[in-house]
Amino acid sequence: MNKFWIIASDVYKKNVKSLSFLIMILVPFIVMGVIYVAGSLASGFSEDSKIGIVSDNEALAKQLAEAKTEDYSFKYVSSKAEAEKQLKSEDIEAFLVLNTAGDEIKGELFSESSLGATTEMTVGQLLNNMQSSINASKLNLTQEQVASLSQPASFSKTKVSFDADGKMKTGQDNTMIQMAVSFVVTIILWVIIITYSSIIAQEIASEKGTRIMEVILSSTKAQTHFYGKLTGVIMVALTQMVIYAAAIGIGYSQLKNMDIVKDFLSGVSTGNLLGNFLIFTLLFFILGVLVYSVLAALCGSLVSKPEDTAKAVQPIIYIAMIGYFIGITIGTSDPQNIVIKVTSYIPLISSFIMPIRLANETATMGNAIVSTIILVVFGIALTMFSAKLYKSNVLVYSEGGVLKSLKQSISILRNERKN
Repeated sequence: MNKFWIIASDVYKKNVKSLSFLIMILVPFIVMGVIYVAGSLASGFSEDSKIGIVSDNEALAKQLAEAKTEDYSFKYVSSKAEAEKQLKSEDIEAFLVLNTAGDEIKGELFSESSLGATTEMTVGQLLNNMQSSINASKLNLTQEQVASLSQPASFSKTKVSFDADGKMKTGQDNTMIQMAVSFVVTIILWVIIITYSSIIAQEIASEKGTRIMEVILSSTKAQTHFYGKLTGVIMVALTQMVIYAAAIGIGYSQLKNMDIVKDFLSGVSTGNLLGNFLIFTLLFFILGVLVYSVLAALCGSLVSKPEDTAKAVQPIIYIAMIGYFIGITIGTSDPQNIVIKVTSYIPLISSFIMPIRLANETATMGNAIVSTIILVVFGIALTMFSAKLYKSNVLVYSEGGVLKSLKQSISILRNERKN
């Protein structure tokens, strides 16, 4: 046990004290700071787009020129040739040719570059409103009748459940905030897998590449070295998570009184959010980190040179990518899809998918328990298999790639059992 903690502590201290770890910790804060500063500067220095307007109806064009929003303002231009001249000299960012002949509004926007989706959509909506007004006047409709025609349908969503007697009862819908939480957890899991898979594999491959592994295994058991390395890197990942959790806690304490935060959290049942959903989401996150870490350690022990580590962890990245994109895409657009239901029970990718199913409330706690048990059993089996194979792996130096090394290691393990 003493040797185990010496190995784990050495790996932990080496990585935590490294410059790369410090950069990895600071990058999210730097990115958020840059986004905040850029947004503040953009809002402070942004100007509305000037759009020239050319129309066969001069009175209408001049009337529109008086309209102004935060995104754009119109400027009356006497002719299309003059509008082209002003566009070339950058006096305007675009010009709109408006034809009202035959009680039909036809608008064509000319610009050298995009004005932004919001501005272009708003201009289109303005023309639609003008067309509606013309159609209403042709039909002799009053303003009240036009308003009633434009009134949207009322739509609301109510969450229901059934009690033991089969009676339906209404409840609070927390799917939006739950989806936000599951998305954040899924993204963090994806980033950790990409980052720490390489670190774990590199830790083992570096010692194997320098041929110092034979000396290490002469003084300690292979399983002790395996678990020590694995634990050390997991402790580094946990340190990073604790730092981020503390930052989120401090940030929430400072921002909780802001109106936007209050509006976002209003109507959310904290009891339901912090209940079974959050427990299972964090459980799948932790199990996902552990299982992928074991798999990374196994792949790292199969390479003969440290420079081959990137190739060794590629299958891990691909597997995680499959789970990530299935959860983010299909899990959001079609949560009842059979692909989502099946893959939420498959180890390695269930850590990405089951939390999203729980957020959408398309999976019960029973489904989550079954998926958790499958993942735990798979994780234990993978860990035991990797630990037993580790001694053979780190002593096999093959140039044939990961699969050939794995076959040789399994062959060595079988021969040792026979003897």
